[in-house]
Amino acid sequence: MHTITDDVVAFDALAVRASVKLVGRARPADMARPTPCADWTLHGLISHMAAQHYGFAAAAAGDGDPARWRPRRLGSDPVADYRASAETVLAAFSADGVLDRQFPLPEFAAGPNFPARQAVSFHFVDYVVHSWDVAKALGLEVHFSRELLDAALQVAQAVPGGEARRAPGAAFSPAVAWRDGSPLDQVVAVLGRSPDWRRPELPRP
Repeated sequence: MHTITDDVVAFDALAVRASVKLVGRARPADMARPTPCADWTLHGLISHMAAQHYGFAAAAAGDGDPARWRPRRLGSDPVADYRASAETVLAAFSADGVLDRQFPLPEFAAGPNFPARQAVSFHFVDYVVHSWDVAKALGLEVHFSRELLDAALQVAQAVPGGEARRAPGAAFSPAVAWRDGSPLDQVVAVLGRSPDWRRPELPRP
């Protein structure tokens, strides 16, 4: 049986491409919709997702400049801008020898770099969850294989809990109770999303 370290780049690519497909379903009016990320509308979430892609792509090349992680202003076609950011990180992660590298991740921790497999696993689980976020904001569903979700759950369960998740700017909120549901529900619950989140309707203009 393969482990997450064997398949992390392939799983990550599946999660990223799912997010691209979902973002591609968004229309201009959807950009103001709330998301399960309480601080972000869909537009804000897409901007964050794109910034993370560029940051991780830089890290894959050994570039630890924090400026690489700053959100970029989305242009008149946010979907195209997001697609470009996704293709950038997919290309970076598919480079020869990438899993033998060390990644500087200034948004995660200062100091020593992270082994590539661990760094890519961070990106992978983030885009499983962000694909779910976008799907929920649009009233859609996202589907992943059980094998991919089992791998994502391994990564999610390794994320430290406790008070660190309550700190300002924490990547994930404290875990929430999870009842019977899909494996994807379990992943998002472990990382602080309520599987029961439902999008509110936009106010009428």
